[in-house]
Amino acid sequence: MGEVWIRTISNGLVRASRVTEISSTRGSLHEDQGYSLKVVVDGKGHVLIDDADLQGSLVERLEYARHMEDALLLAMDECRGSDASVVISFEPERERWSSAPVSVLSGSLPEVVG
Repeated sequence: MGEVWIRTISNGLVRASRVTEISSTRGSLHEDQGYSLKVVVDGKGHVLIDDADLQGSLVERLEYARHMEDALLLAMDECRGSDASVVISFEPERERWSSAPVSVLSGSLPEVVG
């Protein structure tokens, strides 16, 4: 059975099996609007989404962030049964998670964490 990896916004990879927490914040990393989403591996946070453009009230933004957390969990579950190693990435232009076998990805692999 292959490994499941998650791509961070800094183009690093974290091993999905080592994720201990998925959390989101009320604002992006640089502004008090939008939201950000991160995973925690070995006590260190890794940002997956930093969206300063999401409009709406705090409640609406947090609800959307929870929806993205649930979608990530679903993507992780769907990839766990794969025979090949898979990378899960967030597609900001489509606002969804996608997965691709590592063998399909071109270029060198980014930094691997965990």
